[in-house]
Amino acid sequence: MRPIVEIVAENPSAEIHDTIDTALTAFNAEMRGFAPETPDFAIVLRDPQSNAVIGGLYGTDDYGWTYIKFLLVPQSCRGIGLGAELLTEAETIARKRGSIGVWLGTFAFQARAFYEKQGYVAFGELEGDGGAIPLYFMKKRLR
Repeated sequence: MRPIVEIVAENPSAEIHDTIDTALTAFNAEMRGFAPETPDFAIVLRDPQSNAVIGGLYGTDDYGWTYIKFLLVPQSCRGIGLGAELLTEAETIARKRGSIGVWLGTFAFQARAFYEKQGYVAFGELEGDGGAIPLYFMKKRLR
């Protein structure tokens, strides 16, 4: 019997997200012979007075590569080397976990030149047009 097709055009529930994610992860593990077993990681920037999280880096293992999902250095903290430090720490974690490299995406208004300065190269692009902003996929081989 054919399943019902339901369109959820905005704000799908956590249950929908988790169900699809779990099923796809299981399928990928079956096809590749393994599932990512290492946990996500974060390198956190905290306000020295309040100890509140003000930025940092969030990454995950991605089938032999390390994927940086988020990297944020607050505007008031830029220009003192924190971005490079976050990347260096993420690369250290990636090496310890056996990743062959690190990859991420950055929009045209973000930090492509910064990543290139850190040794990352573009390996793909989604072009901009009208309301679409160019997105660059960057990678750095570690071995």
